[in-house]
Amino acid sequence: MNETLNLLIGLAMGLNLLALGSSRLPSLIQAMSFQGMLLGLMPLIMEHEHLDWRLGLIALATIAGKGVVIPTLLRRAMRAANIDREIEPFIGFVPSLLLGAAGTIAAVALSQALPLLPEHAGLLLVPGAIASVLTGFVLLIGRAEAISQVCGYLILENGIYLFGLLLIRSTPLVVESGILLDVTVGVFVIGIIVDRIQRAFDSLDTRKLTALRE
Repeated sequence: MNETLNLLIGLAMGLNLLALGSSRLPSLIQAMSFQGMLLGLMPLIMEHEHLDWRLGLIALATIAGKGVVIPTLLRRAMRAANIDREIEPFIGFVPSLLLGAAGTIAAVALSQALPLLPEHAGLLLVPGAIASVLTGFVLLIGRAEAISQVCGYLILENGIYLFGLLLIRSTPLVVESGILLDVTVGVFVIGIIVDRIQRAFDSLDTRKLTALRE
């Protein structure tokens, strides 16, 4: 079980680097989508011996929301804005990739020094969570397109979701349900903002917001 879980977390960490190094928005959305589906499978793997229908429902909602519904909405917004590439990010793609790689290495090193429970000591949950949160911050700060920033928010939330899996046996539904609710509300709010930016400027470049005046 630990080997399968670590494999999925390792793939999720690799998708972080793919998201940071890609200038194409479809690739970024695809990386975020695959990561969301991988994370949705993890509760089922961790609790396969005590699988509960409610836990299965949360996992299914996570896979459907992060892997299908949200990416579909982002692709629709991308087509409506007629953009498919980040042209001039605040932080370049190579520096972003280097920051992500350094953050991943630091996360692995930091996790070795933390006093984890024995059942968590051999897992990549903590380094995967820290690396995803850092990746989300880099995308939020370093990208100019609103769609890229939305993907950064979702990847950051994926990191929080990984942290929540540490408590799956003590609070199996509270953590997952709360996080899923947070991301749903957050995406709706961001969706409204993206729509307003598109209508006002006919673009999703957030740098145009500096043109706003009272």
